[in-house]
Amino acid sequence: MTPPHFGVTVPQIKRPWVAAADAARTFEAMGYDSLWVCDHLYGPQSPQIPILEAWSMISALAAITERIEIGTLVTPAGMRNPAHLGKVIATVDNIAGGRVIAGLGGGWMTREFTDFGVPFLSVPERLGQLRETIELLKRMWGDEESVTCAGEFVQVENVVCQPKPPRRVPILVGGAGEQVTLRIVAREADIWNNLASHQADLGRKMDVLRRHCDEVGRDPSEIVASQQCLVTIAANEAAAAPMADAAARIFGGHLGDPKGPLAITGTPERCCEQIEKHIGLGCTMLIIEFFGKDTTEPAQLFAEEVMPNFR
Repeated sequence: MTPPHFGVTVPQIKRPWVAAADAARTFEAMGYDSLWVCDHLYGPQSPQIPILEAWSMISALAAITERIEIGTLVTPAGMRNPAHLGKVIATVDNIAGGRVIAGLGGGWMTREFTDFGVPFLSVPERLGQLRETIELLKRMWGDEESVTCAGEFVQVENVVCQPKPPRRVPILVGGAGEQVTLRIVAREADIWNNLASHQADLGRKMDVLRRHCDEVGRDPSEIVASQQCLVTIAANEAAAAPMADAAARIFGGHLGDPKGPLAITGTPERCCEQIEKHIGLGCTMLIIEFFGKDTTEPAQLFAEEVMPNFR
């Protein structure tokens, strides 16, 4: 069996670049498989909250790391010109030497569209943007010398993308919608990421994804299932319990229930048990937000006491 993939988020909100850079180097040295940044132009709670722009940040991370993969969780497809986005990702992947994962979704924050002069469409329309953007990116990064398409949401004429990415860029689609989003995953994605707020529903959504794969004639084993998750880990139960309470209070469910049935919370032994539950459901990739003021401390404990059990 392929060992599970452990990704970790990089400090980005209310943090200077130097903090993100130090954390990225540290996480790579610890043996994590991937680094992740959220793609928001505003802090989720307020436009006044400082946040580093995602693809600029990934470009810098690519230049200061060597092995670790790097991706967005996730880039709203309609928030940028799609052809320009394809060129940006291809360039970043050249800087990285073929380590970028393109995380894409529909988006949900109205003002980070409209304040920047981009229309914020309805949910069905944004999912249409997502589907057409993925189709465009695959063609831009493929063998065609130039690409023309006239979709409902994406129109380009003779767009050229050179140099091409050095590898076939994996497409991650993030979202929990069972009727449309998971069907897009079944048709187009290499990786599906389940939102942290839907972690407890992972088993049901895996079943829905498998049904969509059957309907479109795709082997579901071709798609890696990933779970965005908050991890509260401590050396002993006495220290871990109040951490879960604090996480629930601070995040208010945005990153899932720290005490939920699949929550990765507690001692290293308990965390291993919870990860086994994910694997049993078919989820072999975790994208982790560590709880703590300095996230490198719990990340170190996780790397030393949890990850070796799955290598």
